[in-house]
Amino acid sequence: QVQVVESGGGLVQAGGSLRLSCAASGRTNTIYEMGWFRQAPGKGREFVGSITWSSGNTWYTDSVKGRFTISRDNAKNTMYLEMNSLQGADTAVYYCGSRRVSGARYEYWGQGTQVTVST
Repeated sequence: QVQVVESGGGLVQAGGSLRLSCAASGRTNTIYEMGWFRQAPGKGREFVGSITWSSGNTWYTDSVKGRFTISRDNAKNTMYLEMNSLQGADTAVYYCGSRRVSGARYEYWGQGTQVTVST
């Protein structure tokens, strides 16, 4: 199994920046990809972006392209989400997840970290 723990959420003004971290532990050698998702009040969980663990290739949903950047530190088994030019619509609980196989469902999830953007 893989355990993942998010951190770094908080309150930020619109236009500001925040960096989230997701630390993985356990059988990290089985990770194929890690992703960031978010869930705003009254809405479903939304894909934000992901990174392939070995190659570092990244993907983003259109609404965050150019503003958010995902990176990882393999030595620390940690994924990051750098968020810039934050907007009120970015307010949500942010979750990280991991999966072992390309295209498969994300299997392991963190507890989430709240990001609130004041406008």
